Amino acid sequence: MQTVISNIVINVNEKLYVKNPETTELGKKILEKSIVLIDEIGFENFTFKKLGEQIGSNESSIYRYFESKHKLMLYLSSWYWGWIEYRLVFATSNITDSMEKLKRAITIVTDKIEDDTATLHINEAILNSIVISEFTKTLLTKEVEEENKTGYFQVYKRVINRIITLILEVQPNYQYPKSLASSIVEGALHQHYLKKHLKTITDCDTNNSPTNFYTDLIEKTLK
Repeated sequence: MQTVISNIVINVNEKLYVKNPETTELGKKILEKSIVLIDEIGFENFTFKKLGEQIGSNESSIYRYFESKHKLMLYLSSWYWGWIEYRLVFATSNITDSMEKLKRAITIVTDKIEDDTATLHINEAILNSIVISEFTKTLLTKEVEEENKTGYFQVYKRVINRIITLILEVQPNYQYPKSLASSIVEGALHQHYLKKHLKTITDCDTNNSPTNFYTDLIEKTLK
């Protein structure tokens, strides 16, 4: 699977960037260093000026690729969900047992992420940390409906829709497939956050991962 994924380009909505960062070395450096910097200082404290200092360039060069840090965050999030989608597709291909397919999909969207060395300028482990802490901030805005119409969340919704399909394969008569699928994807991020920062209000720890929790949930819910 690693070899196949390394040959795949993650396509991101072109309206999220001024110039495709994947097409130049500077653009790739912007992605690479922005991930590290956002993880270190948080999205609120992140600025293009600080990023420019990290990459040895002025902030005007960053604006040639992204018109705002919000668009950059949307780009990184979309790239992440595109990468998750590819992993989900490959993990569930050629599996005939419906519950096994669903379990594999649950593992992909809930498990701890390791860096994929096939993408040298993107550290998926750090990007996952950012998505856990910051992704909901891209959704909880007054512009969310307009941005949704523009397609900024298309890949994220596609991941959820794939899980909805798998849920219905297991239990066609289940009444709440959309709510269950979106709760799993979004809830896993929240459980990882609690596991790291607010340990007393989650059962997830070194012995019980969010994957264990959501696998148990779907087995009991869809039995």
